[in-house]
Amino acid sequence: MKVLSEIDNGNKVIIRRIKESSLRINLLEMGFMEGKSIQVLYRAPFNGPIAFDLGDYVISLRVDEASLILVELNSEIL
Repeated sequence: MKVLSEIDNGNKVIIRRIKESSLRINLLEMGFMEGKSIQVLYRAPFNGPIAFDLGDYVISLRVDEASLILVELNSEIL
């Protein structure tokens, strides 16, 4: 498993777990649910926010927020 902030643009991933944090509830409310498939769209330069396609909408997170989400690449799933 990797953290979401390490995934390259264009890759689709499955959310496996959200680390315990004060932001955990906020991430769940934004739609980052365990088992959900999302795609990394693009990153802002200089370690800026990362945009994700959650299916119905696009949302961006800071790198430190995205590092709380553990994911698995679709190609790793059997």
